[in-house]
Amino acid sequence: PDVVGVAAGSGVIISNDGLLLTNAHVVHATDVTGQALDSPVFTVKMSDGTVRAATVLGASTDYDVALMQLDDTSGLHPLAMANDAQLRVGDAVVAIGNALDLGDSPTVTTGIISALDRTLIESDTVTLHGLIQTDAAINHGNSGGALVNAAGELVGINSAGYSDAQNVGFAISVETIK
Repeated sequence: PDVVGVAAGSGVIISNDGLLLTNAHVVHATDVTGQALDSPVFTVKMSDGTVRAATVLGASTDYDVALMQLDDTSGLHPLAMANDAQLRVGDAVVAIGNALDLGDSPTVTTGIISALDRTLIESDTVTLHGLIQTDAAINHGNSGGALVNAAGELVGINSAGYSDAQNVGFAISVETIK
């Protein structure tokens, strides 16, 4: 019998032609033994509840970024990217995602930019650089979601929370993504 696995993450539509940003760890599909799956199937649940198929165009574990292509590109509302040079510690931000995969609607948390250009060791082989640190709550399921500024522009992609701390989350900056 076929084995069906389900995992949840978040993503951000960045173009009218269906390009979607998320984290590499969100699209890294493995079996129970940790082996990469040959042909995983990805579906994207849109904010209106509709479900669309998506294909991974590429992923970089070194930056924890993945680019996907939606099959159905109708009615998209891409998020504009902010000018990274204008980010300042203390700027208000909103983290949007699917925290803990608890429901059918997106989750939203607010905070500030706590620090810029942070480095985080993810594993023995991956160290993320140029991260935005925020006190907006970023939990499992928020990975790949948007970190936006007060103007509603994308400043980063939510990537990691730090389990040993309270309200310390990290996002990959748009400058790193570009």
